[in-house]
Parts: sequence; structure tokens; C-alpha cells
Amino acid sequence: MIAKLKGQVDSVDNDSAVIDVGGVGYLVSASARTLRDLAVGGPATMLVETIVREDAIALYGFLETAERDWFRILTTVQGVGARVALSILSTLAPDEIARAIAAQDRATLSRPAGVGPKLAARLATELKDKAAAFGVAPAAAAPANANSPAATSGSINEDAVSALVNLGYKRVEAFGAVARVAQRLGAEAKLDAVIRAGLQELAR
Repeated sequence: MIAKLKGQVDSVDNDSAVIDVGGVGYLVSASARTLRDLAVGGPATMLVETIVREDAIALYGFLETAERDWFRILTTVQGVGARVALSILSTLAPDEIARAIAAQDRATLSRPAGVGPKLAARLATELKDKAAAFGVAPAAAAPANANSPAATSGSINEDAVSALVNLGYKRVEAFGAVARVAQRLGAEAKLDAVIRAGLQELAR
């Protein structure tokens, strides 16, 4: 199996590139994000996912480990083949995918070509736990004791996200800002402090 290619960019097409490694050209499919960073004639080191089918061996290339990891994760979902996974990665950066899934933001997940509302819902549901592995944790369900710090913190964070959305920010952006702010300020932070810090985060 081919896991990595290191060579020179021979050509770049709409959805693929040819990487010349010692005089052998490898056709590698890739996301638009990856292809934008390839310069014809320039050096390239690509992580490769090799998919063997009955009629062909297909290579999918990535410049970032996170993009390759999300390609693997996305293709575990029913209805997401390699092409749809690349379409998602062409539209959304890995951290945007993680935030959208953690925030259950189906509108963002349905932006890529080939992803309809049903598939977006499946992505949000089936990959919810995966987002945590990328440092983006979904809001925890409130425990039985609603007065506990964890419950209060979760409620404040949700209220802060809602407030930022009402101010015109996208839910996925607001969720990411509040998640970062909450880690910095801690569980004792008041709602107005979280909103204020969230606005500063979004203004960067």
C-alpha cells in the first residue's frame, strides 16, 4: 500500500494532481484546498490513502494529517464515499468540520456538493463523538442536579452561543469561540463575561 509520496508536482487538474516520484507519475485525487497549495514544478510531500477496488487502485492525497484523518472518518459514514469526502474537505477545513459536528450545525455540513439534509444529519449524529477527539467537545448533557457547576456552565455556554448567533454570527463560529473562551475562563465564568470574551475572540 502507498502511504506517502515525496516528489515533484508534474501537473494539477480540477480534482487531482500528478506527482512525479523518480520518473514515475502518480495520479492523486485531492481536495480543492490541497490542490490550491500545489505548485507545478515544485516539491510535494503527500500523505496518501490507497483504496483498492475490483477494477482500480485509487490514490487520495493530503498535505495535512488532520485532513487525511477526517477523510478516513468521513468515509465510515454510510453514503459518504471518497468523492463526497473530498467535496466536504474542499468546502470545510478540518477544524470547521469538527466544530460543525460538535455544534450539530447541519446547515454548515450540508454546504458541500453531494451532501443533502439527510446526509448532513447522519454526519452530525454518527460523528458526534469524533469531534471530541479533535479538541472540540459538544456541550455536555445536564446532570440530574441542575444546580451543579457542570450544569450551570453548560447552560451558560449554550446561552452565550445563542446570544452570539442573535448578534449575527454563524452558529458554528459562535460555538467555536465559546468553546475556546470557556476553556480559558473556567466553569465559574458569568454569562456576560463569556459573551464579551466570545465577541473579542470572533473579532480577531
